[in-house]
Amino acid sequence: MGAQIRVYRQKISSTTSMRKIFKAMELIATSRIGKARARVAASLPYANAITRAVSAVASQSEIDHPLVTEPEQIRRAAVLVITSDRGLAGSYSASVLKQAEGLNELLRAEGKEVKTYLLGRKAQAYFDFRGRSYARVWTGGTDAPEFGTAREIGTALLEEFANDFAEGGVDEIHVVYTRFKSMVTQEPTVVRLLPLEVEEQAVSESDLLPLYEFEPESEQVLDALLPRYIESRIFAAMLQAAASELAARQRAMKSAGDNATDLIKKYTRLRNTARQAEITQELSEIVAGADALSA
Repeated sequence: MGAQIRVYRQKISSTTSMRKIFKAMELIATSRIGKARARVAASLPYANAITRAVSAVASQSEIDHPLVTEPEQIRRAAVLVITSDRGLAGSYSASVLKQAEGLNELLRAEGKEVKTYLLGRKAQAYFDFRGRSYARVWTGGTDAPEFGTAREIGTALLEEFANDFAEGGVDEIHVVYTRFKSMVTQEPTVVRLLPLEVEEQAVSESDLLPLYEFEPESEQVLDALLPRYIESRIFAAMLQAAASELAARQRAMKSAGDNATDLIKKYTRLRNTARQAEITQELSEIVAGADALSA
């Protein structure tokens, strides 16, 4: 009995320590989610403005630019998968990877090759464990994105888009990330960045009614705008993913803390039951000994 009581005491102690860790991580995620949501909101004006500018050039100009013209045959697609660097965020990274797997299957079913780019150590570990190849990987700071990383990713993807198919180039670019809707709802999302589809952008028709004159030519305007557009879209996806990661971690740590509390209560009841059984046994032995002496 004594050994059993010691086991329950050890379990209570270790579970209590884990609950403190869970609570600390929950508080950290809660304190950082506000800043992450503010960064998402702050990025919207610039993203909307550059989206309107690119959409205006693409929709009001009769141009044949590779960035806005659908190719006759799409043979290879680039897929950027955005996950987290750290775990303890519930099914956050698993949901994104599941969405990416579905996209890859769809692209291969259409006869397209898939060239994968990864952001986050969870995505890298997933591909490494299964022995799958990927073109490039970026890690570090997924819960606090920096624009420099988005610029580096955008440059790499645009270079691949500009290359010929024979040189390993791609014909379209997709991004898989988690869209932040609310503290309880985060949705894995697939967005095709290139070739540009104007109808996908959140731009009303009234915004495009005025006619613009472009100086220099429309092609040169697109050459200058589209890299900035791609960088802003990737950075916006990274910010959305960061807010989603923190919300998922806060929710997961709260659930883990509640489960730890339930386990502590369970182990405490089992320990008390074992102590009562031990006391009862000791009393029975004393009574039996007293009876034996009196006999």
